[in-house]
Amino acid sequence: MAMESELVTADMVDAAEFGELSERYQVYGVPLTVANDKARVEGGIPEPLFIPQILNGIGLKIPMPGQ
Repeated sequence: MAMESELVTADMVDAAEFGELSERYQVYGVPLTVANDKARVEGGIPEPLFIPQILNGIGLKIPMPGQ
């Protein structure tokens, strides 16, 4: 998403190298996506499921595929 929109920024860190961040965000599996400290998506999921999950998590209500 960050590559497609100037409104989105992204950072990537190595959880093993940054223990404080790993604890703060309770990283138990990777990849872990956190949006606005609200929405969390752990693990790799297909984009059609990922986007609605993130947007719903930050308060933009959109239907999940198949609903």
